[in-house]
Amino acid sequence: MPPDLDAQIEDAAEREGLTYSAWLAAAARKEFTIRAGLDAVAAFERAEGAFTPAELADAEQWARSALVRGRRSGARRRRSA
Repeated sequence: MPPDLDAQIEDAAEREGLTYSAWLAAAARKEFTIRAGLDAVAAFERAEGAFTPAELADAEQWARSALVRGRRSGARRRRSA
């Protein structure tokens, strides 16, 4: 583990109230979730065709709106791994 990355992980874990190991587990879980989502989108596009620019714009607008709604509702991330 590069020392600078190790220090960043330690700092991030401390800020989030997690152990080093729990922070790494959460980061790995997020990465695997992202990869699974990207794989699902690729499979959908292989079967149904690529998303149109209009569909992508609608999805981007929905995602931005969801982030705003989440911030307004006070949604917070879980702090356990």
